[in-house]
Amino acid sequence: MNLSEVARYCGVSRSTVSYALSGKRTISDATRQRILAAVDELGYRPPATRRGKQARSGAVALVVPPAAQQLTPMQLEFIGAVMEAAAQANLDLVLSPSNGGHDTSFERIITGGRLDGVILMEIRLDDPRVERLRHSRLPFVTIGRTAHPGPWSWVDLDTSTLVGYCVDHLADLGHRHVALINRPGGLLMSGYAPAHRARDSFAEATARRGVRGVECCCADNMAAGESCTQWILDTHPQVTAIVTVNEAALPGIHRALEHADLDVPSRFSVTGLVGRQWAEQSRPRLTAYDVPAAELGATALRFLREHIARPGTPPRHELLVPAISAGESTGPAAARR
Repeated sequence: MNLSEVARYCGVSRSTVSYALSGKRTISDATRQRILAAVDELGYRPPATRRGKQARSGAVALVVPPAAQQLTPMQLEFIGAVMEAAAQANLDLVLSPSNGGHDTSFERIITGGRLDGVILMEIRLDDPRVERLRHSRLPFVTIGRTAHPGPWSWVDLDTSTLVGYCVDHLADLGHRHVALINRPGGLLMSGYAPAHRARDSFAEATARRGVRGVECCCADNMAAGESCTQWILDTHPQVTAIVTVNEAALPGIHRALEHADLDVPSRFSVTGLVGRQWAEQSRPRLTAYDVPAAELGATALRFLREHIARPGTPPRHELLVPAISAGESTGPAAARR
């Protein structure tokens, strides 16, 4: 199988196939996707490029959310974790913003020929950036996974299992009306994988345990956390506990409960998926499952270094299920006044 055969199969020119694979010129997304699908179907793999024979640059890229977005403490923790791991490995780290599409910055890191590999974070269930990287010759690893992970390396937090554990923990304490404070609605609309897995797992776990569940999508800030919690208290007065996967909203959650005179944990319980340092700084200290950003970042870089050093290394997958961090924010269900 060669480039000309792929071109004939797709009914396009050799140069169009080359541009689809290299990204050196812009072609329509429909044509690009048709060519990439044919490449998969036909089993075509581009020959080794000149760059593959050159010395390594000693630099890798981390694809991060656009600078226009306000990064959450958790996102910053992930970026810092990868930076620390790269420094320990004596690698330069390039930060490249991407909004999830075929944007200029993302294309530049793939086609520039100046990087040894890429770590991609903030994964969508259907993420075109993953497919773009698959069809380049650049080694890459994802922090997170798509709906149907393919033959590439990834490391992820098992959000589905942990949210289910949170519901089980609250149900065991007698809570029968529980709310989920999720990430922003825009992220869910974009297909952001952790938010979808949190939503689906929460719905499954509440149904399995016979618990009434309500979800609130919440922007990543304190004010939104307060207003979201207030909405839950006003519209669902039976709710006695909250599960959150939005740690940026935590201060607002506690403020709303304080204003409502709902003491934690004697009259209301709060748990969720939260980085250990944020759980320990919360008052009362949060009972929550850790989001081990340092371990996720270091594992992603380790997988990437393996692929750079030994091309053809089989894909590596790691799904983390950390233990619960015992705090004082959950207790037996109490009737709301």
